[in-house]
Amino acid sequence: MRDHTKLRTFESADRLVLEVYRATRQFPRDEQFGLTAQVRRACVSIASNIVEGCARRTEADYLHFLDMAYASSREAQYQLSLAFRLGYLIQADYDALRQVSEQTSKLLGALTKALRQQTPGEARAHSTDAS
Repeated sequence: MRDHTKLRTFESADRLVLEVYRATRQFPRDEQFGLTAQVRRACVSIASNIVEGCARRTEADYLHFLDMAYASSREAQYQLSLAFRLGYLIQADYDALRQVSEQTSKLLGALTKALRQQTPGEARAHSTDAS
């Protein structure tokens, strides 16, 4: 089994979760079950999918969960942009969150690319399963 705590990608995702939780405390109360919950859920999903992928036995399963983590990272980026445009985040907070979320996405992309290059047969089988 892989140790997710040794991955820079996981560290970045975990940092994003913590920072998003702190920042969303300032969102309007009427967004508690709306955008607040959505952006938190997307960020937790990033880290959770990395952890779950690390616990899987095959590289194909690992890649599948990393793909889901990447999709959640892009979802969170949109939601943070929306929160900023709605005035829920100030520029400095948005910039800091955007930087961490972009770093997380880049690390996920690089990790996924590296794994696909190491195990091309499994990666190809994995991508046809997703179709």
